[in-house]
Amino acid sequence: MRLKLLAIISVLSLGFTVAHAQTETPLDTLTNRVGIISSDVSTLKRLKITGYLQPQYQVADSNGVASFAGGDFAQGMNKRFALRRSRVKFTYDYTGINWVLQFDASEKGVAVIDAYGKYTEPWMKAFYLQCGIFNRPWGWEVPYSSSTRETPERARWSQTLFPGERDLGAMVGFQMPSTSKWNFISAQVAMVNGTGRTASDFDYQKDLIAHLGVNKSLMKEKIKFGVGLSYYSGGIREFTKYAYNMGTNSSGLKSWLVDSTSFASDSIATRSYIGADLQFSYSSPIGVTTLRGEFIQGQQPVPGNSNSTSPSTITANATTGLFPNTYNRNVMGYDLYFVQNVNPIKSGVVVKYDFYDPNTDAEGMEIGAVDANNKANNLNKADIAYTTLGFGYILYLNANVKFTLYRDMVTNETTNLKGWTTDHRDNIWTFRMQYKF
Repeated sequence: MRLKLLAIISVLSLGFTVAHAQTETPLDTLTNRVGIISSDVSTLKRLKITGYLQPQYQVADSNGVASFAGGDFAQGMNKRFALRRSRVKFTYDYTGINWVLQFDASEKGVAVIDAYGKYTEPWMKAFYLQCGIFNRPWGWEVPYSSSTRETPERARWSQTLFPGERDLGAMVGFQMPSTSKWNFISAQVAMVNGTGRTASDFDYQKDLIAHLGVNKSLMKEKIKFGVGLSYYSGGIREFTKYAYNMGTNSSGLKSWLVDSTSFASDSIATRSYIGADLQFSYSSPIGVTTLRGEFIQGQQPVPGNSNSTSPSTITANATTGLFPNTYNRNVMGYDLYFVQNVNPIKSGVVVKYDFYDPNTDAEGMEIGAVDANNKANNLNKADIAYTTLGFGYILYLNANVKFTLYRDMVTNETTNLKGWTTDHRDNIWTFRMQYKF
């Protein structure tokens, strides 16, 4: 009986389905398909793909120079073609959720540049939480996009203290929507590993970065200005009990002195900076005139040897198996920009001056100084300060293509150190083409 009943129900269901299919009109089918396409288009609108390509040609004043203009030149070479950056960025936006993934591909390989998620609360739409690999919220130049910056590279202090610009961690930020009268205030506080985007963390210490900014416009946006304050508080693990600090040796010379008593192995050496930034622009019939400036000073510990100046991946010595000692420096740097865009000919000129002193406790002639017995102190090239004067011309062919011709004129401190008693011939010409989409 049950089998007969199930058979009757199945036949009736099949008949209802066939009858319904026969009554469905072509208009109904078209409407369903349009609905599916509309849903797909709506999803695609949330996804934005952008990118840029920066091939360039460079000429240095001499062979094999060490350079912050895109990396050191190989020995015996002073001319090179390079693909400085080749970026593709995927951004997905949907109801307060922002997801970003950016890659860089060049002759050196493929690397992940950004990979983070950002959630903005739906009530005030002012507070947000961001987690992953993202730009450090420091000052103006560090997070400013290389596709928009007028100079080929960031300042020496920026590349040394914040290599790669990004770090891995979490950030809380605040900025009211553009419709709010309080939109001109922004604030970010991030907790990061402190090792950058490419290195795995090697200690329990996490670093805090904070930035407070104010940006206003006047005279119907003809005048724009911004000021910001930045703070960095963190540290680096000391792998041995030997920490080096600046002092005066028994011969009366400035020197690195080892401290093996007050520093215990596996303790944290302080990494701390304060900074300020300022931007001003004025729009006239000729074009936009822009002035920018940024300053930083603080304490910079580096595990390694006395030739090391920048935080990097910490690994044991391949020969001895031992981890490096720590060198603690007081550092200071700043940069100044002048940019003049000329609207009638779609071009601009830029002048930039930057200064970085990796060891403010040692003057130029104190580096490599010798005592009465002709014995030199242990300061070296990592303690030398640099100034860089750059100037360039930018031609905007259209909204997607621009050409830059730029000259870096680098001057190092003169010292008593062998090989550094005069200024090195390390000026560089850069000709760059940028294609952006």
